[in-house]
Amino acid sequence: MDLLKASFKDIAGAVQGKKVSAREVTKFFFDRAEKLDPKLNSYIQLNDKALDEASSLDARIVKGENVGPLAGVPFGIKDMFCTKGLKTTAGSKILANFVPPYDSTVVERLKKSGVTIIGKLNQDEFAMGSSNETSAFGAVKNPWNTDCVPGGSSGGSAAAQASRLCAGTVGTDTGGSIRQPASFCGIVGVKPTYGRISRYGIVAYASSLDQAGPMVSTVEDAALSLEVMCGHDERDATTSQRQVPRFSQNLKEDLKGLKIGLMKEYMTGSGLHADVQKTVQAAIDTVKARGAEIVEVSVPLTEYAVPMYYLIAASECSSNLARYDGVKYGHRAQFESLGGVDLEDFYKKTRGEGFGKEVKRRIMLGTYCLSSGYYDAYYNKACQVRRLMRNQYDDAFKKCDIILSPVTTSPAFRLGDRISDPLAMYLNDIFTVSTNLAGLPGMSVPFGMSADGLPIGVQLTAHHFEEQKMLNAGFALEQSSSVKAKVPHVY
Repeated sequence: MDLLKASFKDIAGAVQGKKVSAREVTKFFFDRAEKLDPKLNSYIQLNDKALDEASSLDARIVKGENVGPLAGVPFGIKDMFCTKGLKTTAGSKILANFVPPYDSTVVERLKKSGVTIIGKLNQDEFAMGSSNETSAFGAVKNPWNTDCVPGGSSGGSAAAQASRLCAGTVGTDTGGSIRQPASFCGIVGVKPTYGRISRYGIVAYASSLDQAGPMVSTVEDAALSLEVMCGHDERDATTSQRQVPRFSQNLKEDLKGLKIGLMKEYMTGSGLHADVQKTVQAAIDTVKARGAEIVEVSVPLTEYAVPMYYLIAASECSSNLARYDGVKYGHRAQFESLGGVDLEDFYKKTRGEGFGKEVKRRIMLGTYCLSSGYYDAYYNKACQVRRLMRNQYDDAFKKCDIILSPVTTSPAFRLGDRISDPLAMYLNDIFTVSTNLAGLPGMSVPFGMSADGLPIGVQLTAHHFEEQKMLNAGFALEQSSSVKAKVPHVY
């Protein structure tokens, strides 16, 4: 079995059928990560207990126990997810030595399904960034061209998955942090409906926007991952109690009767890179050939999505990150003597040392927006416009089943190109943030290559809890994709 091309079902079937051991599969990916990751920096930490955990799984199989649908599939976990006994840093110095005493719900469910954990994946600090250059542990590089960014904030997950330094990964998406890096690295990334997956045990950035999702090689693997990860969790009051469909068993290529919407606001701009335009047009032609009907829709308030997003996200981050003060856990500033040290000075030095520039920028912006006299003018107004935009999306989905659009304005850009220009970096999220603001499911499917040999994804967005329609459209596109399951050779 070629493990670089094997699907989750292939691996789990072989492990449960005793054709290969979970330990052998885990060792293959673990050794590959050890050898190749120094060139990418996609891992913050490898799990030195991974092989022992895989051996325990093999022992359970010998005993005839039910080990789950992902038995022996090695995953890399974005460092936003708490992992019992493994450091969880959120890419920040302030949590550099934090070892959680429990697993997040996502990790707990993956383990229950038979997954082994290879290690923790690099990311932008506290998921704040679009290029994976804000991590306290160094920038991640794109495996298709190591002079380019992998996208962010889940850049470590995207780079590791694209280069097969694990069989599967998970990421988090607050404003496109699964879909944008998935597009840049040529993998499938899915952000489900807000509330489909529990946020319990995920380091909080912006609580009304954050959502976890799979970042994998194929749509089928994404569908199977969602079946494992989704579902109500009594520890997270925002999770939906809706039954989780068998997504992987209901995939189909035939799109007859499906209406694909092209959003007027996304398709008429002149800022799109020529290779992105070409890829999106090829995707439109493909879904038409597979029986879908193309219709035009409009969501006018997406014009304000980026400023609306950064007002809300920064405000919520200011509140969520207030807990990191060096008192109970995390980085603590050192003083010659604590005697006579003012508490405010203690907080200032600890947070000044522990947080990076981008995190400080967003905390300050959010604190200003939430301050007395400005709350109603900024945060509250942004939330009101957000509600109106969601209503416009509801109207759009009365005319179509899926919205097809670009993921980003361009293929992956070069390291260092935008890190010193925050506004240029923020505008990179123009096609993705509105999905989070409206709580909609969205995904990136790799579909084309740029003239420079970089992958380009196509974004699909569905109405709330209509992931199956979205996955089916992605599955149909995948059959015609020139990027499907390709592994970059840059080493």
